[in-house]
Amino acid sequence: MEPQYRLLTQEELQALEKEFVDYLIVNGITGKDWEQLKADSAEEAERIVALFSDVVFEGVMRKVQYLEYQGQKVFRAFQCLPDKLVMVSMEAPSESKADFTDAAYFRKAAQHPLEGIKVYTTQKNYPEPREKTLFKMTQEGCVVSDGKRFKSLCLVLPGTT
Repeated sequence: MEPQYRLLTQEELQALEKEFVDYLIVNGITGKDWEQLKADSAEEAERIVALFSDVVFEGVMRKVQYLEYQGQKVFRAFQCLPDKLVMVSMEAPSESKADFTDAAYFRKAAQHPLEGIKVYTTQKNYPEPREKTLFKMTQEGCVVSDGKRFKSLCLVLPGTT
């Protein structure tokens, strides 16, 4: 069985050992049964790990409220609402010396958009279920954030001051 998201790594599984044991117990699998299952049916054991992985990622993605993507010439912050994504973006021309990965430069640009830097917002409905969309975004370089930079960029949008 393919997981909806991805299989947890061995390291992630170890970090979630207590939760995994609880998951097995809720599903009627004792420690002894699990060891036997791993020894006799690796495919079934992997299916159980895939189901657990989906439960974990689904739960994590449900809690996500903000995501960010940061590159040298582009910064995007997303508010992840129940039915749509709202994006605020700062983009610099390719020939500029902009570097949004530099914290000092970013702060300066976010407070007072610099010459040639475009700040705008847009929104769209989720192309897939919300949690799957957010998971794909994290796999493509977005990181979960606290929303502070999203909110600060909203303040410099034209017409919002």
